[in-house]
Amino acid sequence: MPRPRSEDKRSAILAAATRVIVAQGLGAPTAGIAKEAGVANGSLFTYFETKAVLFNALYLAIKTEMAEGAMHDLPAGAELQEQFFHVWQKWMYWAVEFPEKRRALAQLAVSDEITPETREAGHRVMAGIADLLERSRAQGAMKKAPRAFVAALMNAMAEATMDFMTQDTENAKKHCKSGFEAMWRAIA
Repeated sequence: MPRPRSEDKRSAILAAATRVIVAQGLGAPTAGIAKEAGVANGSLFTYFETKAVLFNALYLAIKTEMAEGAMHDLPAGAELQEQFFHVWQKWMYWAVEFPEKRRALAQLAVSDEITPETREAGHRVMAGIADLLERSRAQGAMKKAPRAFVAALMNAMAEATMDFMTQDTENAKKHCKSGFEAMWRAIA
């Protein structure tokens, strides 16, 4: 009879994979991930059948955490711009607080290991943010632009904002607000 799986071990493997991906890239061996997690290499495969399965689980876990953090305490009755700023601000500060997760997600996002099904699941967890983006651009200059193009522009502005907030922590709040204002003017 197989041993019951531990959620703590699973979480330790995901956290270790995040650190190892940032340090060594996606080509890092699973043995290194297992060692970093403090588990036997065989134990890693008890939780994740393959390295690809591990990467897909990590991608979705980070996306989910990021989306839930951004949408937390969304002021439902507020004006659209205020709601979007709330999400933007939470998203930016999540990235500043968890730079390893941000960097690991960036690598995973361009990996061929991430399946279309996992990418689709990632889109679903981001649905609340996507809805805000759609409502924001509905009457703006970008209303006829493809949704993916608008999302890519927003992500590029978000990445630049995160970089400045991380590099110039003294002015992080100012960079967050300036980044939002630029993004809002571009899409709304």
